[in-house]
Amino acid sequence: MKSETSPEPIQGNVGGTDPGPRNIELDRQNPDVLTPPRTDHGTLPNLKFSFGMAHNRLQGAGWARQVTIRELPSATTLAGVNMRLNPGGIRELHWHKQAEWAYMLYGRARISAVDQDGRNFLDDVGVEDIWNFPAGVPHSIQGLEEGCEFLLVFDDGSFSEDATFLITDWFAHTPKDVLAKNFGVSESDFADLPAEIDRTRYIFQGEVPPPLSSDIVSNSYGQRSFSYHFSTQPPVKTSGGNVRIVDSTTFSAASTIAAGLVEIEPGGMREMHWHPNAEEWQYYIEGSARMGVFASEGNARTFNYQAGDVGTVPFAFGHYIENIGNKPLRFLEIFRSPHFQDVSLNQWMALTPPELVQAHLNLNKTVMGALRKEKWPVIKDLNQESK
Repeated sequence: MKSETSPEPIQGNVGGTDPGPRNIELDRQNPDVLTPPRTDHGTLPNLKFSFGMAHNRLQGAGWARQVTIRELPSATTLAGVNMRLNPGGIRELHWHKQAEWAYMLYGRARISAVDQDGRNFLDDVGVEDIWNFPAGVPHSIQGLEEGCEFLLVFDDGSFSEDATFLITDWFAHTPKDVLAKNFGVSESDFADLPAEIDRTRYIFQGEVPPPLSSDIVSNSYGQRSFSYHFSTQPPVKTSGGNVRIVDSTTFSAASTIAAGLVEIEPGGMREMHWHPNAEEWQYYIEGSARMGVFASEGNARTFNYQAGDVGTVPFAFGHYIENIGNKPLRFLEIFRSPHFQDVSLNQWMALTPPELVQAHLNLNKTVMGALRKEKWPVIKDLNQESK
């Protein structure tokens, strides 16, 4: 058993002590990297990066940090931003070239948007609620009484939060005579634009918004919804935990990103499986996890994850996720796809003629019988059963 106080890279009669120099705290967080299972083999890219290691951009009313392909090169299709807004803090009016999918981690926020048809949107979201703003749709986010923290996911691994289109930035780089013509006013009416040093607000302090009902702007073009109250969706229970899935079939605004919120009880596991349609991007919310990844050609590697970590699984790689802690493990599985899909190893074997399975693996009757029980049901099927 690996020591909790002084982990050493020793496994049976192989390995040896590490006299140092070393980062013992890091070794404790990554025991299966320090002392890999004997089944690990070959070379795989790094599949883990923590938001705790990301550069934090501190602003007047909050902060933001990001994990993109620059921090985690194996994450090619999605990028993430972890953001905090203080009470009344405003993420300024802006838009992106990428779609923005979000999951609320703490507190409450007011979100707003206007689409290309002039339909507007305003809603308050709380813990476990999500939103999705398609590429090019302008929007804003503001912390309510307790402030908020949330995860943003963008459908491009090369995304940069620093490259968003900000309303203050555009005004600052447009001649005032052009602004005057555009709005039908005089140049002097723009004398109070933010000063040069503060012309890009990004995250800045505002007043806590009034009640939602009094903040709604009437509009003859109608309204459109960009939020989904994920917290009200009943979970689908499995033998080792539960799961909730949201994709374009349940939340039409999210046409490019699908996600599953997975909770695994201590000792449980997310079954051996793979995804046939997309790379997987993960965000760990609570607990301790071990993920084993199979990359074909005899290559396999094991990683450990804690709250605030990002994980990724390249397209079609087989993998499993275990809860190795003493409390529930909660994490998001996110994909650049309109639909959530996975293939269960157990289900594949159970629905294949048993003689063919036996010819490959020489399994005994106990294992063959366990396949029929489907102890770790495939999430995809459970989602269909919940409808």
